[in-house]
Amino acid sequence: MNMQSLFPQLFTFSELAPFILRIALAVIFITHGYPKLFKTFGQTAQFFESVGLKPAKFWVLVVGILEFFGGIFLLVGFLTQAVGILLAFQMLVAMVWVKKIKFKKGLVDGYEFDLILFVAALALVFLGPGAFSIDLPL
Repeated sequence: MNMQSLFPQLFTFSELAPFILRIALAVIFITHGYPKLFKTFGQTAQFFESVGLKPAKFWVLVVGILEFFGGIFLLVGFLTQAVGILLAFQMLVAMVWVKKIKFKKGLVDGYEFDLILFVAALALVFLGPGAFSIDLPL
């Protein structure tokens, strides 16, 4: 790698960057998916219905499964790139469809959280799982 850096010796540990990103995303998605499936399914379905995602119960199930089990897959580094694509698409839909009300508020207190999750999931698609994963290189 012929890149300028303040800390070129850290390039030796470049496989740790996607690992750190993967773990952070896993924790976030697991903690958001679990309640959708096991605690607040009905309330989430009502919200989905109110923003026009129908059939709401079906979409809560899809989103909950993707977030919870996709988060677990990220945690162990299994199918990281596939899960990354799915989660990036989900966050894009969340920003454009579900959060369209928040687009009026702008970036701050609007869609910034969804945006960073979209970018982080997309980064894993391009970077791969990094260190400590059970994925085989694709």
